[in-house]
Amino acid sequence: MKGARVRGGHGSFRVLLLLATVWLANGHPQCLDYKPPFQPSGALVFCKEYSKFGCCDVERDIAISNRYYEVMDFFDYGGFVSCGKFIKSIMCQECSPYAAHLYDAEDANTPLRNLPGLCGDYCTDFWRRCRSTISLLLTEDARVMEIEGDRDKFCALLELKDPEYCYPNVLTNAELNANLGTVQADPEGCLQLCLQEVANGLRNPVAMVHANDGTHRFFVAEQLGYVWVYMPNGSRVDKPFLNLTSAVLTSPWVGDERGFLCLAFHPKFKSTEKVYVYYSINVKKEERIRISEFTLSVTDMNMLDHNSERILLEIVEPASNHNGGQLLFGYDGYLYIFVGDGGKAGDPFGAFGNSQNKSSLLGKVLRVDVDDNNDGPPYWIPVDNPFLQDVKARPEVYAYGVRNMWRCSFDRGDPGTGAGRGRLFCGDVGQNKFEEVDLIIKGGNYGWRAKEGFSCYDNKLCHNSSLNDILPIFAYPHKIGKSVTGGYIYRGCEMPNLNGLYIFGDFMSGRLMSLKEDPSTGEWNYKEICMGTGQSCNFPKLINNYVKYIISFAEDEAGELYFLSTRIPSAKTYAGVIYKIVDPSRPAATHKPYYTLPKTASKLNKGHSGKMDGLKDDSIGNRVNKKDPNSKPRKGRRRKLRQGMVRLASPGKRLDRGRVEIFIKGEWGTICDDLFDRKAATVVCRQLGYPFAIRVAKRAEMGQGNHLSILLDDVKCEGTERTLLDCQRSKIGQHNCSHKEDVGVICGYSEYDEEEG
Repeated sequence: MKGARVRGGHGSFRVLLLLATVWLANGHPQCLDYKPPFQPSGALVFCKEYSKFGCCDVERDIAISNRYYEVMDFFDYGGFVSCGKFIKSIMCQECSPYAAHLYDAEDANTPLRNLPGLCGDYCTDFWRRCRSTISLLLTEDARVMEIEGDRDKFCALLELKDPEYCYPNVLTNAELNANLGTVQADPEGCLQLCLQEVANGLRNPVAMVHANDGTHRFFVAEQLGYVWVYMPNGSRVDKPFLNLTSAVLTSPWVGDERGFLCLAFHPKFKSTEKVYVYYSINVKKEERIRISEFTLSVTDMNMLDHNSERILLEIVEPASNHNGGQLLFGYDGYLYIFVGDGGKAGDPFGAFGNSQNKSSLLGKVLRVDVDDNNDGPPYWIPVDNPFLQDVKARPEVYAYGVRNMWRCSFDRGDPGTGAGRGRLFCGDVGQNKFEEVDLIIKGGNYGWRAKEGFSCYDNKLCHNSSLNDILPIFAYPHKIGKSVTGGYIYRGCEMPNLNGLYIFGDFMSGRLMSLKEDPSTGEWNYKEICMGTGQSCNFPKLINNYVKYIISFAEDEAGELYFLSTRIPSAKTYAGVIYKIVDPSRPAATHKPYYTLPKTASKLNKGHSGKMDGLKDDSIGNRVNKKDPNSKPRKGRRRKLRQGMVRLASPGKRLDRGRVEIFIKGEWGTICDDLFDRKAATVVCRQLGYPFAIRVAKRAEMGQGNHLSILLDDVKCEGTERTLLDCQRSKIGQHNCSHKEDVGVICGYSEYDEEEG
């Protein structure tokens, strides 16, 4: 599908190894939700020292501030002056880019510390001045009261035995803080990024687009002729958005370039409801490219009206390769069509080839106007098309001299300044030596077949002074890759470090690559992209590997980037995968608090914020208005019960084992043991802070919950779900069992823990 790169024995080229090293040996910074830190979209007011880079957004900063003032309401003024700064600093470590290390959260399978790890001297100072405050910060730890009077026990609980990473030393470690917030690169300069798998099991996914209609749906095209709708939650609509398999010309041959190649939504799709497609057909034994228009079904927003096809353009293909295959709408509202040179090797058609012949539509970038075409011709010619007055040129031609442009994109422009908006980037597949990336302009001649990359291909044409061709912004030799796949300039919100980076790849070698413009010279500098190693991609749902053949790139409504690749480049093999590109130094991340604090009925003390700087009171003593330890717990200290929360009930009150009980719709209930296995038990144990499920106890071995309703039955999990409600199961409250079948589990910190008697 990409330009004669598989034929002629090229299919055996192997992926070049992407080398990377672990960043700083200790791994990448991490947040308490096991995601990487980031730069908040707005300045933090309370934990403002982490406004440039950390683990809190503005909402989390406000929540920490609220919790802080709730705690400080327990203090008299002297206690506030003595301890306020300590408590603020400790609470704000949730926002630190090193929160994962400080809270022992670098491994998602281990329980979190309740408070960040402190350095020895700092812990001693904290104990000397404010030891009584620990009961407010650790409201659910039974050890609190007994350790307050003993410095050694106190700091044994709070101290982190790592002099470089403990708080506050971590803030002054120059080596650790040198490159926070930047895209990490290995010693060879290879940018280390991560991936998130979005979809799999596709047959040569050639394109993924969005409708820009606010629904956040993805539309994924398979080369075979199907277009599928993926909803924002990742689910796929059962019926295809479009099914042209009976018309599309393709085959199961590895590397066949023919087929359904692209689709584009009208920029005013919400009102026009029109979609444009690009595919190969066979008409009376003549192969053609067809560009057609479809309209949305009047009864189903996730399906096109298959009877509405209107053919805009058909172009005869003299060979089965170099089919082009890109449709784009520009910011001018016009439809851009990217057509290959007609195939075979060296564009052998006519005296100078199809690409240099402006009277041919092959080897061109075309531009047409499809607005207001319901009652007239299928398209109009824009009045500023560059060759409109040239009697020897087709009026549709916008640029020429291209070989087989495979994947082009318009730059959205810098999100702050708008710089770069509307630039058109294309990857043009080469012949024998070079692949190139071009910046397309109106009326431009891109040199094929005279030139391939920066070098001459046809010497006679190459030295023709009238050629006046435009050189690529970048070209690379075939030792790097043999079939370029054009990408996008990143302009999303989640990864500001990547802003302005052109990310693209190579179909044959499997390389991911990037270009960055030097604004002072206009030159584009190359850096390869590697998969992050060590802790860099060690976050839930992130991976650091992908299947080899990079077919296409994609952009969602927000400007985040994806690429589509396959393990086997055949239109009938279910080997295609869609990946989202993630910068491990900043994905969008929000998280919930990891320790509970007391709540009071009093209003927040708004005057506290003016008293936080310059606290120097070294007085010792108990500044907390402490309550009688024998009194009943305050109502405000109760943990909020959430849908799907679980607990273990056992006669011995063991925390690691017991009957599984779940909170659903305002009540606690039990679960039948039908289908319940170790994977389901793992979901329970991980919710409770244990990394492993040691055993499933059936037939009410852990006791019967006779006073409770039976809420779940037939629970079947993969082991990675957040709660049991995310697993396959019967409806809530529907079951065919009794409390004699209540299930129990035994959890542990090691997969090989032995049960204790």
